[in-house]
Amino acid sequence: MPWKSLLKLPDFGLFRQTADFRLSVSTLRINGILPSRGDVQVQAENLATQVRCHKLDSVVEDISTDRGVISFKVNRKLLFSSTVMKTTISTDEKFGLNSELLNTLKRGTTLVEYSSPNIAKKFHAGHLRSTIIGNFIANLKQTLGNNVIRMNYLGDWGMQFGLLGAGFGQFGSEEKLKQNPLQHLFEVYVRMNKEAEHNEDMKQAARDFFKQLEQHESQAVSLWQQFRQITVDEYQHIYKRLGVHFDIYSGESFHQDQAQEVVQQLQSQGLLKTSEKGTGVVDLSPAGDMNSVCTVLRSDGTTLYITRDIAAAIDRKEKYNFDEMIYVLLFSRDINIDCRCQHVPFGLVQGMSTRTGEVVFLEDVLDEARARMLHNMSQAKTTKEMDNPEDTAEKVGISALLVQDFRGPLLSDYRFDWDRMLQAQGDTGVFLQYTHARLCRSVLKYCYATTFDPSLLLEQTSMTILQHLLRYDEVLYQSAQDLQPKHLVNFLLKLCHLTASAHRELLVKGSPPDVAQVEKKLHQHAILNN
Repeated sequence: MPWKSLLKLPDFGLFRQTADFRLSVSTLRINGILPSRGDVQVQAENLATQVRCHKLDSVVEDISTDRGVISFKVNRKLLFSSTVMKTTISTDEKFGLNSELLNTLKRGTTLVEYSSPNIAKKFHAGHLRSTIIGNFIANLKQTLGNNVIRMNYLGDWGMQFGLLGAGFGQFGSEEKLKQNPLQHLFEVYVRMNKEAEHNEDMKQAARDFFKQLEQHESQAVSLWQQFRQITVDEYQHIYKRLGVHFDIYSGESFHQDQAQEVVQQLQSQGLLKTSEKGTGVVDLSPAGDMNSVCTVLRSDGTTLYITRDIAAAIDRKEKYNFDEMIYVLLFSRDINIDCRCQHVPFGLVQGMSTRTGEVVFLEDVLDEARARMLHNMSQAKTTKEMDNPEDTAEKVGISALLVQDFRGPLLSDYRFDWDRMLQAQGDTGVFLQYTHARLCRSVLKYCYATTFDPSLLLEQTSMTILQHLLRYDEVLYQSAQDLQPKHLVNFLLKLCHLTASAHRELLVKGSPPDVAQVEKKLHQHAILNN
């Protein structure tokens, strides 16, 4: 058992004023570290004596025992210098990143694929989680020193574009395309899809158009390129609102020729077989009896999503020579090139709706978050006058959206709740932003002194904040191991609650100048980590 899991912060009992950490002998006995027999107080005194004799470092100022519990008082000056004094307003140093723990992490080139919406459709809210989770992972990997490649692998190929292309010829309007491009394409696709369900001619027209695309016929390709560019332009507006960017906009279409090469390789290796329906399949059954197959080729010779995806994975490995590739997708693609590929799955968002009804598009969600936040700000008595309240409402609303999503395990479904998400108190993004703004307004602009006496920090509140800040590298390390944002988000939310306690208990105004200065320095450091 790691030693840190055996240490506990003191409770509100006997040792609150004198102890910063305590270690229970009973815990050591339960875990088999100490004999289960004998007097616990005698064992505590013997262990304390051993620790004092070793004098491992200067971190601990005093060790005492009582009723089988060993209490440690930390050297406040050393603790303060290990946290607050490492970061000042004038430095660009990133607190907590240069630690022995983080230096054990492997660094290299990380390719993160996320978002991946389908072109020619408005950005559906269902792609929100992939987008923000992937962006978190990319930011985390970059912060930890990796060379990160951010890739958006668009759904820009396949039979749906046969439906859209043929449908646009039947029902499309250039004028409507200019006025509201994605909405018009969506309407065309829905109408064509409905028609094709009962009209074999329409269905065949869709097949023919997609075959023209695969054969690079200029008219079909020109129309498809127009649809793709319109979509990317629209999406970039949404990504900008979310604070998301990509290094590469890729897509299935980039690998259409390579997909045919994959088919040829499978055929040359004797792996491609023809099913009774005339489709090209690969037998995945252990017994080789075709009871489990993967279809890689339609009966008309056109490729499928999985065919192009295999080609894409091979191409990335050759082009970027990545050390790891991370797919942030709701469902796994079951592609295993080697152990450097990792799939990050996530659950569903339930109950997402606006005042006007069920949400379909992400832009509706962002607009609703901004509108609701703007309303809450106008009703709050503590809201200050600002130059651009809509911009503030936008940023705080999106922060609330992210924090609600990131608080729990990624694989868990969660119920979307507008009221809870936008609360000013509690574990919300609004509270996180409020705490940061309050610190900036009340402390940061007044805190310039570099000389202060950390031994004046006698309150337990100050020690608790410092101890919490020292966990920052552990939180990043844990996030790097399982790629879960909940560790960092919950660390920051707890820091906000500790900061609120410090506002009440560590009063700058009215304190002696030397005490006020060191307390302002502590508040300042909370800002820089918040």
